[in-house]
Amino acid sequence: MALFSANAIAQTQQHISTDELKISVSLGAGVISNPLYGADNIPLLVVPQVAYYGQNWFFDNGRLGYSFLQSDTHNISLVSEINPESRFFIDWHPQNIFPLTAMSNNEILESQHIESPRQININNIQKRRVVLDAGVSYFFVKQQHVFSAQLLHDVNSVYNSYRGSLQWQYHFDLKLLKLKSTLGVNYKSAQLNNYFYGLNSTESSYGEIEVGSSWQPYAKIDARWPLGKTNALRFHLAYYDYSAMDSSPLFEHDYSMTAFIGFEHTF
Repeated sequence: MALFSANAIAQTQQHISTDELKISVSLGAGVISNPLYGADNIPLLVVPQVAYYGQNWFFDNGRLGYSFLQSDTHNISLVSEINPESRFFIDWHPQNIFPLTAMSNNEILESQHIESPRQININNIQKRRVVLDAGVSYFFVKQQHVFSAQLLHDVNSVYNSYRGSLQWQYHFDLKLLKLKSTLGVNYKSAQLNNYFYGLNSTESSYGEIEVGSSWQPYAKIDARWPLGKTNALRFHLAYYDYSAMDSSPLFEHDYSMTAFIGFEHTF
């Protein structure tokens, strides 16, 4: 029997029952645009999805959590995940492997160019470490609306600070077409932004460059057209605004986009 809680919205949309492992693969065409100077966009041809929801424990496409308060409308969980900013520096980041949760060709997506005389190639700076964040997430469900908030802190002492997010999601059907729209905003502390996008004096001829804290809005739309019990057509589009970090010479574009269209098979 599926859990009827905030997590049940995700389970219902994916037809996941409690203690059931769901594995699916999408084949198609897509891209994750990388806004950093000198970085390659990430092509999406094969996109796996893995999810498991137990009575309390769950794993959902790279996000591991434990729900300790569940009701018809409320859910509070402890969660952990790799910091999403790492995806621009490492190819194997979970959000590059599982990009359709939440996700190199410049001809597919063109981004606005930021005119800056201080552009610095990411291949000429020190490597950014992989960061594991953990914290608390809260979901509130009202019919097909899902409101969520989370606050996470790094647990491997890389940037020694926190990040948060607020999100609204709406699930609805147009006949057979299942749609999910998302609007949200991420808060990133100055320590987080400075670690990933700031520069020390050895990385820049302009001296040390700090970025500061930021609010980052984002929007997503996900569409699924079932073709029987195990197959479906899939479309996903996501936009992340990085204009608040335009003081960093690492940015060539002021936003990142994820786009994918393809065929999904559930095992």
